[in-house]
Amino acid sequence: MSEWILLLAIALAGLSGVPGLLSPRHGRACERVFTLVMSVAAAGACTAAALALLGWSRELRASWPVPGGRFAIQVDAISAMFVIQIAVLAAVGAWYGLEYWAQREHPQNGRKLRAFFGAVTAGMLLLVVARHAVLFLMGWEIMALSAFLLVCTEDEKPTAREVGYVYLLAARAGTLCLFAMFALLGAASGTLDMDGFSRALASPFRDAIFVLALCGFGIKAGVMPLHVWLPGAHANAPSHVSALMSGVLIKTGIYGLVRLTALCDAPPLWWGHVLVAAGAVSGVLGVGFAIGQHDMKRLLAYHSVENIGIILLGLGVAVLGRSLGRPELVALGVAGALLHVWNHGLFKALLFLSAGSVLHATGTREIDRLGGLLRRMPWTGLAFLVGAVAICGLPPLNGLVSELLVYLGLFRASTGGPGPWLAGVLAAPALAFVGGLAVACFVKVFGAVFLGHPRTADAEGAHEGGPAMLTAMAVLAAGCLFIGLGAPLLSGVLNAAVSAWAGPTAAAAPAIHELAPLGWVSMTSAVLLIVLVLASALLFKRVRARALATSSAAKDAGEVGTWDCGYAAPSARMQYTSSSFAGILVSFLGWALHPSAHGPKIDGPFPSAAAFHSHVPDTVLDRAITPSFSLVGRFLARLRPIQRGSIHLYLLYILGTLIALLFWR
Repeated sequence: MSEWILLLAIALAGLSGVPGLLSPRHGRACERVFTLVMSVAAAGACTAAALALLGWSRELRASWPVPGGRFAIQVDAISAMFVIQIAVLAAVGAWYGLEYWAQREHPQNGRKLRAFFGAVTAGMLLLVVARHAVLFLMGWEIMALSAFLLVCTEDEKPTAREVGYVYLLAARAGTLCLFAMFALLGAASGTLDMDGFSRALASPFRDAIFVLALCGFGIKAGVMPLHVWLPGAHANAPSHVSALMSGVLIKTGIYGLVRLTALCDAPPLWWGHVLVAAGAVSGVLGVGFAIGQHDMKRLLAYHSVENIGIILLGLGVAVLGRSLGRPELVALGVAGALLHVWNHGLFKALLFLSAGSVLHATGTREIDRLGGLLRRMPWTGLAFLVGAVAICGLPPLNGLVSELLVYLGLFRASTGGPGPWLAGVLAAPALAFVGGLAVACFVKVFGAVFLGHPRTADAEGAHEGGPAMLTAMAVLAAGCLFIGLGAPLLSGVLNAAVSAWAGPTAAAAPAIHELAPLGWVSMTSAVLLIVLVLASALLFKRVRARALATSSAAKDAGEVGTWDCGYAAPSARMQYTSSSFAGILVSFLGWALHPSAHGPKIDGPFPSAAAFHSHVPDTVLDRAITPSFSLVGRFLARLRPIQRGSIHLYLLYILGTLIALLFWR
């Protein structure tokens, strides 16, 4: 039953943007039809996932004329968790886009954006329920190509085209790895049905399959250093597209790794160590690069790399637990990883939509050109604050719950014998370090963007978003709060996901509520929330009363302060910038970030006007890949004279090659 409902939802999502292609370029009917159809598709997908979690799921199979393929789908507990997130964020993004990317304001690209938004949603839904390699790759390709066209929505801009090509190259490289992986799986198991792949993961090809999966799925997930496409694509895509890409599209890479490791009954111990190491590196360097960014959306993109690292830490703990026969590590690792998939989708989409609201109101993503927006955009500022607290793993919001499960898994791993000891001892402090850097980063962003005074006229004229944009952000903020306060209600879902991943050994795995104090966490968060609300209300009341009294007294007396500390005429230039706030942390991580700074040259007692500029490039893309490609390009350019367009010369090349081959034989 659930599979048929989901098929209908996939069809509706894929076709949701088609009516718009047939509508007038300046009409509004197309965007309303798209939003309505996408909402119905999301409701259907969530219904199918809920039925699957209740046990009403059975594999749906059918023959079709595709060579080597067979239509086979099933919604199990693991698929259901991804389906729910895809559906919710797609629907929220569709509603947000009604005002953020209104058709009347974007007649040139609004229709194609909605068409590919629906297509990428359908591709993601298809691949997370596919049970055959060919069908999986079909969904993967639909998702990858649609995402490329979404990133290039504003293809008249050179930057959008450039980051789009980088994404496309990375996507092609990842897909080639997946083709090789499925080829090995098929050769070793004799089938392309995913249920039969467990035989291949007990063969000599096992380690090669894992390495190919880590590369192919890791590129999509943005695992460091395979993340090269992610910062530019997320920064330049429309903000609700960025929310969908960061919230769920990169999680399809995580889904692939979760599904593959679930099929291996006895993974080698080094698999778990590699996943934990990749998670720690991605977490630390992801947040490190984020601190050095001046572009608001690019900063959030690097935090996606960080959170993918946290998810990999949980998955690594689960793989270690299966290797060592420790079901408690399996339960904590799988539950922590999959719950953080949910949590990251909620708070990262919320942050991107909040950043989109700022961009929509001011026309800039540059942090140091903003400031003072909390007075002008209070609801957007509150939404961003909720997302910032959640992503830092602080109570009373959802990030704390999933990170706690990962922490508990790492702690148990560090005390359970020589196998996982080193991984737990090193990864737990790394996770704590990531949390501290994340707090510093979002203190910088929130302070520079929403507090203080406006630095430019764009920030001075900012305005709050419309009802559709605010409602979309409110839904995501409510989701963050619900999981933070209602974590025990998710125990059943997490236990079902652990059972689906662990397979026959699931009976030995303890329930999540037996391993983690979710009830105490939620109760403490609720008490803290009440205290924060009451304290904030009391503080606001006292500050407002004191400000009114002071203003009235000063006005009556006509007095000013006797010493103003040089602030008699303050300006926005006297505020801390994001660069100065993060300067010490960036220099501390300079061994990895390699920041570049261009300071003013002061000559004489009355120097001319000067400026300071700092930049943190992507070390992998800007300092390794791009120079290497340029070097190869210059070398190949020297070979162009042999391509003169003469058919006689080309025939001579062929003859020479043939003679050389004859002599070689």
